[in-house]
Amino acid sequence: MKGLFAAGLGAALALVLTMSAAAGASKTGGFANYSLAETTGTTCPGSQACSNIAAEPAIRADGAGRFFGSSENGLGGGTVAFRSVDNGLHYTTLVSPNGVSETNDTGFAPGGGDTDLAVAPVRNAGGFYNVYVSSLSLANVDVSTSSDGGATWTLNPVTTPETVDDREWIAADGAAGVCISYHDAPQGITVGCSQDAGTTFTQFASAIDADHAFQIGENSIGNLAIDPSSHVIYQTYSAITTAAETACAPQLGVIAGTCNYHGVYMAVSTDGGLTFTDYPVYINPDPTVGYGHQFVNVSVDSAGNVYSVYTDDHHVYYSFSSDHGKTWNGPFLVTATSGTQIFPWSTAGDAGKLDVVYYQTPYFDGINTPDNYPMSAAWTVGFAQNLNALTPRSSWSRQTASPINHFGGVCESGVTCTGNRDLFDDFGVAASPTTGLASIIYSDDQFHPNAPNTSGCDASTTNSSSCDHTGIATQTGGSVIFGKRK
Repeated sequence: MKGLFAAGLGAALALVLTMSAAAGASKTGGFANYSLAETTGTTCPGSQACSNIAAEPAIRADGAGRFFGSSENGLGGGTVAFRSVDNGLHYTTLVSPNGVSETNDTGFAPGGGDTDLAVAPVRNAGGFYNVYVSSLSLANVDVSTSSDGGATWTLNPVTTPETVDDREWIAADGAAGVCISYHDAPQGITVGCSQDAGTTFTQFASAIDADHAFQIGENSIGNLAIDPSSHVIYQTYSAITTAAETACAPQLGVIAGTCNYHGVYMAVSTDGGLTFTDYPVYINPDPTVGYGHQFVNVSVDSAGNVYSVYTDDHHVYYSFSSDHGKTWNGPFLVTATSGTQIFPWSTAGDAGKLDVVYYQTPYFDGINTPDNYPMSAAWTVGFAQNLNALTPRSSWSRQTASPINHFGGVCESGVTCTGNRDLFDDFGVAASPTTGLASIIYSDDQFHPNAPNTSGCDASTTNSSSCDHTGIATQTGGSVIFGKRK
């Protein structure tokens, strides 16, 4: 969640400036990189207004190949939304999905925290794919719906059964189905569904079943996904693996324990979210290994195969299921180089084709967590692709998709972290079903001398929250995860 910006990190590192992105849409390893705009109606790159102060972004593609992105300005600050109609080469800033919240920064106003985004897989009666942007206000989850391609939005605060909720996710189904998930007050996981395009949410259920009730209070939530063909709902999370571990586990994910969330799980619903059954994706026999690192991730390919992606603070792994999440193959390495890879996100295409992104640095000492990495740790966006992901130990192609976007430590403990939170908690990737090319949306806290920068971001404040903004890395060529569509 993006709350109050952290204080600056101190003296500027002038040497990093030569490593920053060039103006406009510079290409790095087959990707075009540029910053997005805060101002409605601005198209980037190509304008001096292409700067923003948003972070922790999300991205999806609709069935026509249009990309939609969202990024947050913090609790009560509203959410920024973007749309690309040219395969991610340019994005135009849309009217805010919950802009009414910008005048009420109480922490309980509509929107602005923990954004996520979903696009309906089926067109509505007007010929558009509904776009849904969720955000957080602590008092409730807000869902904003656009039925006209992002031109206008309807804000629907969701009255949840709990008094406090955190880190919501959203997924769409059919022309008007949409579900949200979130951490409830005792740190359970609740899934709520709507059948009227987010206007009302009347159905809520626990994603943690009775057999795994001991995991309530001892889990880290991941994202939500729905198979558009089978309508099976998938909610992923990491957690302790036995009731006996309750005593040694991190307390509410904040106070460190001697054992960790060493199990990755998939909560599966085959009845539209009325009930869930939890299946283990992978349980590491070493209880000190943790996978609750913002966040475990799930995606579904066009044939209904399900992918789970997770990190142990060193490498990124994936597992796959071909029976709707009941049994799993893996784990298999996504990253094999030395260094550290965190914050994974995936998007699946045709059967067995998978894109995965993550923040990466060559630094790894085997002792410190990323929260405590030295300033010599230079972070970039990593991009990995597997065109045969249903084959165990199949090969991945990997490349760096961005310039350096951060130096030093990266907090993985959300708002409880006392370290640097400039990269916040997650970012995302989507692939166009018409071209197969990927577009990545990510956080960046660097001053770019030859590109637009937000007010207060200069050579003396680089690598601090003063320069925090949302950027784009769009794939410009190479192999893709969707074949040609007629």
